Amino acid sequence: MDAARIKALIENGLPEARVDVRGDDGVHFEAEVVSPAFAGKLPLARHRMVYATLGDLMGGEIHALSLTTQTPQEHGG
Repeated sequence: MDAARIKALIENGLPEARVDVRGDDGVHFEAEVVSPAFAGKLPLARHRMVYATLGDLMGGEIHALSLTTQTPQEHGG
C-alpha cells in the first residue's frame, strides 16, 4: 500500500475533497482531508466517511490511519 493509492481512493469516494496522505512504511499513514461534505458533522462521522472510501483495506493493508478532517472554512478557505 502507498500514500498515492490511499489519496486516490479517498478522492474517488469524496470527489470534492482536497487530500494529502503521508506514510513511508506502507502500513501506517497520516491523512489530511478537507471536504465540504464534512459540514455539520462531528469528527467521528467525518472519520467514518473517510474510512468508508477505503473499505476492507482498513485494518488489513492499512494498519493505521491518523486523520485530520476539516471543512474548507475550518481549513481557512
